[in-house]
Amino acid sequence: MHERSKLLADENIGKLLFKLSAPATVGMLVQALYNIVDTVFVGQALGENSVQGIAGISIAFPIMMVIMAISLAIGIGGASMISRSLGEGNQERAENVMGNVLSLVLIMSTFIIISGSIFLTPLLKLFGATDTILPYATEYMTVILHGSVFFMFALAMNNVVRSEGNAKVAMYTMLVSALVNVILDPLFIFKSGYIEFNFLADKLGIAVQPLYLHGFGLGVKGAAIATILAQATGALFLIWYFASGNSSLRFHLKNLIPKSDIAFESISIGMGPLARNASSSLVVIVLNNILLIYGGGDVAIAIYGVVNRLFMFTFMPMYGIVQGLQPIVGFNYGAKKFSRVMESVKLSMMVTTTMAVVGFIVLLAFPGELFGIFTSDNQLISSGASATRIMILALPLVGFQVVGASLYQAIGKALPSFVLAMSRQLLFLIPLVIILPNFFQLTGVWLAFPLSDGLSFLLTFVMVLKEFKILTRLDSSS
Repeated sequence: MHERSKLLADENIGKLLFKLSAPATVGMLVQALYNIVDTVFVGQALGENSVQGIAGISIAFPIMMVIMAISLAIGIGGASMISRSLGEGNQERAENVMGNVLSLVLIMSTFIIISGSIFLTPLLKLFGATDTILPYATEYMTVILHGSVFFMFALAMNNVVRSEGNAKVAMYTMLVSALVNVILDPLFIFKSGYIEFNFLADKLGIAVQPLYLHGFGLGVKGAAIATILAQATGALFLIWYFASGNSSLRFHLKNLIPKSDIAFESISIGMGPLARNASSSLVVIVLNNILLIYGGGDVAIAIYGVVNRLFMFTFMPMYGIVQGLQPIVGFNYGAKKFSRVMESVKLSMMVTTTMAVVGFIVLLAFPGELFGIFTSDNQLISSGASATRIMILALPLVGFQVVGASLYQAIGKALPSFVLAMSRQLLFLIPLVIILPNFFQLTGVWLAFPLSDGLSFLLTFVMVLKEFKILTRLDSSS
């Protein structure tokens, strides 16, 4: 048995979860940071056009979420199969799955580049782009589409790395990408000249001297170029990792041939994260159009875009815990060590709930200051602070729901994973976003978020309680 497999089977759950989750959590925080940095730099570079620039990226982001959703469906589904195969001692099956993950990424990225390029303008309008926002969204998304193969490869194969318990390499991939993105962003976004960092001094009390920069002045297009170059760097790092022999999995050319049973099981398991991320895009279509109907306009669309990025700082660490949890659960479920499965899930729920509470306190106390980092537009800051305080009311409940959905992904139960993943946004949020504004106008849109979080929590609680009873019974009989 490989050394990492022994750790998954025998290591103390608390230590093991920390070893696997800490690197993933750091990586996810950095990932959130560089998504935020894009928006901050664009907001500062465009000045009086910052609302339209931020809104343009916000409109484009859900399309990126669809690409991410497909990548994660392939990667997380494959990772679940690999973890369970390693737990069962089936190395050949694990390597077969890895090859099929790669081939699925190449097939789907080709399809996305072609179809996305053809239908880009109608898609952006569908997502709520106004005439003033559309040029910025088009500039950004055109570049992202043509580089989507790097984006998809890095996301999917990073999950394969985690599936064998090598969380540090997955973290390094995200750190490398994030560092490259943060370095390249100002170079591609700003024009040559001195960059003022007044927003850091005004909002955070950090005094930074003006910096002279030889920039390309490409604005939102520059932000997209920096993002793609960063993802390409991460993809190259992963190729080096697998080619160097450091992985417990070996690449074989024959495994690139798609196998229907592997593809079907991988995508079935990955339907949960696919539904969650794709439903985010559907939410944006509904929400942006509702915002326009109820008089929110460009400012309201920009508010939602900024709040989404602020939420990332709360959600991404929780997803880091989940990424550390999944190989533990998958391996021990495959090895029929059900008590370890339950112990790791309970501990993860406590940790993610703590993270959610901390995020709630920060967003409740400092929403105006946080919005001020992105823009100097007073209307955007004031309205955004009010909206944030409403949207986060049920945030402390989200940690439990995130772990509950990941439990089913890890043990290969596709249907309940899918139901829980779609519950927050498709089952609850979209209907509430449509209904509540009829009674509360624009405030009703923001109220839909905490109500959907509460309902999703109740559904997750009932389903996880039932699953724990099954696991307890299996543990008693094994």
